[in-house]
Amino acid sequence: MSTLGANGPRGQDDRPWTAADVPDQHGKTFIVTGANSGVGFETSRVLAGRGARVVLACRDVAKGEAAARRITTQVPDAQCEVMLLDLASLSSIRAFADQYARSHAALDVIVCNAGLMAIPQATTADGFEMQFGTNHLGHFALTGLLLPLLLRSPHPRVAVVSSSAHRFGKTELLDDPSFAKRRYRRWQAYAQSKLANLLFVFELDRRSRQAGLPLLAVGAHPGYAATALQGKGPELAGRKLEGWLMAGANALLAQRAAAGAWPVLRAATDPAASGGDYFGPMRWGEWRGPAVRVKPAPSARDPIAAKFLWELSEQLTLVRYVALEP
Repeated sequence: MSTLGANGPRGQDDRPWTAADVPDQHGKTFIVTGANSGVGFETSRVLAGRGARVVLACRDVAKGEAAARRITTQVPDAQCEVMLLDLASLSSIRAFADQYARSHAALDVIVCNAGLMAIPQATTADGFEMQFGTNHLGHFALTGLLLPLLLRSPHPRVAVVSSSAHRFGKTELLDDPSFAKRRYRRWQAYAQSKLANLLFVFELDRRSRQAGLPLLAVGAHPGYAATALQGKGPELAGRKLEGWLMAGANALLAQRAAAGAWPVLRAATDPAASGGDYFGPMRWGEWRGPAVRVKPAPSARDPIAAKFLWELSEQLTLVRYVALEP
């Protein structure tokens, strides 16, 4: 068994990873959120190509079905299914989990990929700040609701996509996730949500180990990958100049979405991964390149903040991880 952990390599296998390193996935079922485009699509495409059954969990079913057709064009024997999931709505998340449990006997891996970045202030259907509600709370609720089914797998895993922007998040601001006490800043809100992603990974790993369960919780970030994510915020805010600058930076500096998926694929499939590992690109200050283990910011490893966030998330979503309780 690997002895690698979230603070860096401690074992013998930390060679750079690409999609070519993803092992055979026949017999495994994955849920990938936000699978219709960008890193989520590329992750789903590679998984399908390795024989996995992939559920594309998408807010827009038509776009999800178009993505599934693209995958089957490239992988004729792909096992892809599209299901409606709006992470900004707890009722949608519960409906998805109920439908999935009724129609599927297995679940091996959840890839928590979908997200929003630096959008104008908005709230979810349940009144949460949109980025925190979608990027963190939505995935917290989804994973908790599907945990009983996930734990039927011999090797269950949750792979959560964060961002280098988590380094700008502040644990002391977690008690005000909806910006009720302070002015909303869209980039700060994004950083907070990405910090929450990693705090969730490390607390889920800790609780799983404490409960003696085989569940692996693993984090990843795609570096600077050219996707539609960068342009959504400027588009919603009507900032045309910022949108043009983002597009130009994508063209000149970003790596392809397919390369951005490498750390996510490693988090989801590397047999040598340990709970609490965190993967990102190896080059240009973690902007691009093959996936290796990287170090999160110290704030992401704060056990007090992680426990506080977990309990807050349970209160806000009304989802409890009963299987992990003492």
